[in-house]
Amino acid sequence: MTTQPATQPTTRPTTGRTATGRVTRRRVRTRANLLDAAFAVFAAKGFGRVSIEEVCEAAGYSRGAFYSNFSSLDELFFALYRQRADLIAEQVADALALDGPDLDVHRSVDRVTEVLLLDADWLLVKTDFLVHAARDPAVARTLLEHRATLRRSIAERLARARGHTELPAVLGDADSAAHAVVAAYDGVTVQLLLDKDADGARVWLKQLLTALLTDGSGNAD
Repeated sequence: MTTQPATQPTTRPTTGRTATGRVTRRRVRTRANLLDAAFAVFAAKGFGRVSIEEVCEAAGYSRGAFYSNFSSLDELFFALYRQRADLIAEQVADALALDGPDLDVHRSVDRVTEVLLLDADWLLVKTDFLVHAARDPAVARTLLEHRATLRRSIAERLARARGHTELPAVLGDADSAAHAVVAAYDGVTVQLLLDKDADGARVWLKQLLTALLTDGSGNAD
């Protein structure tokens, strides 16, 4: 009982933090390698079937290296989720921003569906974790917060376009439209998990988003 408090703090600074708490390049690299290894193991075996030891073995690190970066597999997953949610938000924002305030929905939908992340391995990992979160209210709350961040980025762009481009009245406002966009993406990715047809998923997503954000008529030419 007297040795644990003494040894625990002395081991942590050697794993990547300086005495001032600054994160070193080595720590950043270790964290990135753990994330990459975890993604591969999660995709191959399923989130609920993977242990911390397996992630460490795949990355070539000890449990100490893992715990210096993550407190649990849940926390590691959320780091992966943030990476991909940030990427999707950036892809959507960049595609929508090209028109300036005069949002051309048809052209924007074309650009979004061309670049949007549709990775079957990631979808497998995310779906496993959704099931896990559904059984754990605390995890579910955190996941909902991350999904809300993605919706906000889409809603903000749609809101800036209001006055220049009208959204269908049935959607109500930009927040509701963002919910609809994310729901369409979720639905298309479920189908992609089963049929593995990424090209078909992009076509279907384009049709859904066009129908949601416009009256469904017209072309982008």
